[in-house]
Amino acid sequence: MISTKGRYALRVMLDLAQQGKSEFVPLKDIAARQEISKKYLEIIVKDLVKGGMLEGVSGKGGGYKLSRKPDDYTVGEILELLEGTLSPVACLEKDAAVCPRAPECLTLPLWREYYQMSRDFFFGKKLSDLL
Repeated sequence: MISTKGRYALRVMLDLAQQGKSEFVPLKDIAARQEISKKYLEIIVKDLVKGGMLEGVSGKGGGYKLSRKPDDYTVGEILELLEGTLSPVACLEKDAAVCPRAPECLTLPLWREYYQMSRDFFFGKKLSDLL
């Protein structure tokens, strides 16, 4: 399940993409448009900046802007940055230890197929597709 943190991160990214500006947008403006607490957005944009998705400047004229063009972001990369792995089971997570039951696990093919479908879906959608 995608948490509010992931959903709000996507809304912030879309809000900035809609602005279509190269100037920095104040967080209070984004919070007002999206009707999300500025305090909560501060946590989210901090992760987005740390992950290289946004650039941020403090002080007068400061705010946030996209680091790249909307067409250069996938929904999957945004969600994984904020949510962590989208894997439905631990044995499919990146760098997971090989499960000793994998050869006889009757549910593993189901989880692999589901994981691949969700990855294909989220990583196949660009931020610009949602505008």
